Amino acid sequence: MTISDCCLQGFEWEGTPAGTDGKLGANDAYITGTNPAAAVLLVHDLYGWRFPNVRLLADHWARECGVTVYVPDFFGGEAVDLRLVEEDRWPEIWPFINKNTREIREPEIFACARALRETYQKVGAAGYCYGGWACFRLAAKEHDPPLVDCISVGHPSLLTKDDIEGVAGAAVPIQVLAPEQDHAFTPELKLHAFQTLQALGAPFDYQHFPGVEHACFIRGDTRKPGERAAMARGKNAAADWFRQWLQDA
Repeated sequence: MTISDCCLQGFEWEGTPAGTDGKLGANDAYITGTNPAAAVLLVHDLYGWRFPNVRLLADHWARECGVTVYVPDFFGGEAVDLRLVEEDRWPEIWPFINKNTREIREPEIFACARALRETYQKVGAAGYCYGGWACFRLAAKEHDPPLVDCISVGHPSLLTKDDIEGVAGAAVPIQVLAPEQDHAFTPELKLHAFQTLQALGAPFDYQHFPGVEHACFIRGDTRKPGERAAMARGKNAAADWFRQWLQDA
């Protein structure tokens, strides 16, 4: 397989997302790509399913990996005030998170994955920040057969050691993209993931991103040195991962 020119370029920051709004099961969803055999479920972070960078990222994967990408709305039509996120005003953000806890959103995330599994031969999942814990749960050994064929996770939040220990081992290859500075994916959790996933025998790719912080793979803040470059590298890493594990479809 040769690497196309678009895979060697950085992230496209301008322009209009190429996909359309539709449905995935009961959820509204942004849909991009046309492959009838391979799909990726992108579980959005606090920026939500309408955030342009999230949709442009989905477009990149659709083009570069030849997959159909779905970005469902997992916040029930609501959105957090992005100014609060940009300014790290967490006391004001927590009420929104409490309305969208793991326990509340996990069933519909599983339902979306099952809907894709019923339609596509191969299904991958990706999630950054809020979406990170969800991807580990999608890869859990409790699902038999597996809901997904691989996952790619960046700076996961709300993740627990039980989530890491509960994945399906060799059945679901796992990629972890880890910024150096991360209040949610702490050094302790990073080490636990690194050691546990190797011990479970999972095909495992761990990539360290020095000098950048939590949210870099979606935010792309030009005021933060190295963040846009990290986002482009993260996009390329996930694209390589999906091509490797979904390309047979």
